[in-house]
Amino acid sequence: MKQKLRHLHLTSKANLGSLTMKNRMILAAMGSNFSTLDGHCSEKLIAYYEARARGGAAMLILETSAITWPAGASMPNTIGFSSDQFLPGLTELAARVHQHDCKITAQLNHSGKIAQEDTIAGRPLLVPSMPDKASSDLMPLLTQAEISTFIKAAGPDGRGPRYQVMSEADIQQLVSQFAEAAVRAKTAGFDAVEIHGGHGYVISSFLSPASNRRTDSYGGTLDNRARLLVEVIKAIRGATGKSFTILVRLDAMEYRIEGGTRPADFCQVARIAEQAGADAIDVSAYGNIGKSIAFTEAPLVHEPGGFLAFARMAKQTVNIPIIAVGRIELDAAEQGLAAGDFVFVAMGRKLLADPELPNKVIAGEIKAIRPCIYCYVCVSKIFINQPTCCAVNPEVGFEYRKELIPTHNLTRDPTSTDTPTRQHMLVIGGGPGGMEAARLLSLQGHKVSLWERDRDLGGTARIAALAYEPNGRLIDYLVHNLQVHKVDVHLNRTATPTSVLALRPDHVFVATGAARQAPDIIGKDLDHVFDGEQMRGLLFGSDPQAIKKLRLDQQLMLTIGRHLQLLRNVRLMRLLSRLWMPISRRIVIIGGGLVGLEMAEFLLERGRHITVLEPSATLAPELSIVRRARVIHLLREHGATLITNVNIQEINKSGVNYLLDEQLAHARAGQVIIAMGAQPEMSLAGQLLDAGLPVTAIGDCQAIGYIEGAMESARSAVIAVTARTTETST
Repeated sequence: MKQKLRHLHLTSKANLGSLTMKNRMILAAMGSNFSTLDGHCSEKLIAYYEARARGGAAMLILETSAITWPAGASMPNTIGFSSDQFLPGLTELAARVHQHDCKITAQLNHSGKIAQEDTIAGRPLLVPSMPDKASSDLMPLLTQAEISTFIKAAGPDGRGPRYQVMSEADIQQLVSQFAEAAVRAKTAGFDAVEIHGGHGYVISSFLSPASNRRTDSYGGTLDNRARLLVEVIKAIRGATGKSFTILVRLDAMEYRIEGGTRPADFCQVARIAEQAGADAIDVSAYGNIGKSIAFTEAPLVHEPGGFLAFARMAKQTVNIPIIAVGRIELDAAEQGLAAGDFVFVAMGRKLLADPELPNKVIAGEIKAIRPCIYCYVCVSKIFINQPTCCAVNPEVGFEYRKELIPTHNLTRDPTSTDTPTRQHMLVIGGGPGGMEAARLLSLQGHKVSLWERDRDLGGTARIAALAYEPNGRLIDYLVHNLQVHKVDVHLNRTATPTSVLALRPDHVFVATGAARQAPDIIGKDLDHVFDGEQMRGLLFGSDPQAIKKLRLDQQLMLTIGRHLQLLRNVRLMRLLSRLWMPISRRIVIIGGGLVGLEMAEFLLERGRHITVLEPSATLAPELSIVRRARVIHLLREHGATLITNVNIQEINKSGVNYLLDEQLAHARAGQVIIAMGAQPEMSLAGQLLDAGLPVTAIGDCQAIGYIEGAMESARSAVIAVTARTTETST
């Protein structure tokens, strides 16, 4: 009972316009690219939204849609609201969501100068004023494969976007199109519409003093700049009736945009929107898309609760409900609701990671919530015109398939025999992939054993959690699930063909991770040089050979830490490592991939001087585009030296010699970390196969895919093996 009372406000009812909401949790609008190419609601899209409705959210706000489709669309698979031809799919979507006592809101939009599909087709982009020429610092960070997806942005003739400064006739036509789309949403059974007045789209481009330089009645003063928004609100109200609910999404701030929207402007616009007839304000923010770091300042804020101050300002300004958004953790949401800072909380990435989050909050099962790790894989897919996905929830986008593993039943008996054949499954390896496989197999009703050779679960994700705390939340979630589902976990257990044969499992899942062998570099065996495995063993005190490379006083400190069990606690290690580590003040990291940059991030935060040497042209291609851009920006901003296209010559006592543009250079270092050489490692899987055991390899031991690949391969493997056992039993 105590757990349930922890989020009393979050789970309580509230009114939104004419609607009564069963709780305060709303799905925030997020692009998915799940609709059909011709703008219709696909089964893929409908099932995706229905899963979030089934998960207990009070309302879903549909992703940004095109009121003038195909014009005004920001993605290749954008939902259309421009014609009655879209009504059948929209109607089915609304009906499927309503089956689960959930409201649905259509987010109506014209993307204006960000209407990518207009650029591709050679159609004019609607703008209030001719925009200034802009450049982007993102392109140098992309791989060649990623760059190829941006070629279409040059348009059909390579001349780039064409802009159309809107006349008053254009504006009035757009107002009518918003109203017609709202009527279409109401006809389809939607409970509300949200007018998108942010994120650089057409309405926000009128609101922003940085992009609106008009001298007529739609420019100049803030009242004039807000005129388009007011006319849209009033037109929708007139077309849909007094009781139909209208939300307005607004930017409270435009980051890194000189002369852009500021909080005082936002508050005034919120007041104007309320007076025009809006029923709620959905608080967001925006950033300069030419600055890659800006995207994680807004609209996809990285700082926890980054927009809460804006929500409080809006609540003090208007009398209508405020919807807060922006990486709001559950306890912060509860506190803000209790304080009256806002009335509803919109969650995006959290409900990608776990669509059942609202139901779990209501049930008090907080530890059962699969956490978002804020890796930005989801939105990075949108950047390259691909369907969105989730690193920790590989079911995103596949909810429509009939092969899904039931993961939403919180009270399932792990000893249940309701599967066709209950078998004994052995999982070897306690990293994310192994733990996820064990969790899913247990949910299928199998008896599951998990062997891990180390004394702690987590695998390489544990050291990643040192550098990037959200990864630790995923480990905690998976460990909790192993306990809940009574998986038989054996730590310090090394698997061999003999020991596995003695257990006599029905099937073996090998999730032992990659082999990390440093490439042949002259000097790699020097005492001040560590490869990735040695560094992991050094930080956790688990590699005697690596520890022997240290001074005696450093060895003593690690021995004490290991004896006191301090080195097993990642959270404590994260704190203690700011006080002391057996790491030199000046570090050269050879390898600028995911591991290298996360290690650089970790060490830089602890006062080390970092140089990263990367042989290829691209840093960290394994990281999603958005997170990669953020990490690289922050590393450089805080003084790290990142050098690409280098040819490593040798490591010596003073550092690393390398060639750059055929010129010999030297990077000084007290210690060198080689963060390269990860390769799939299938030797154990091969030995078990040779012994006649049924084996499935998952995660990095079969293909390097990190957390995203491990979670996806675990799911795919469990589905495949379950299908085979079902066929065999029948």
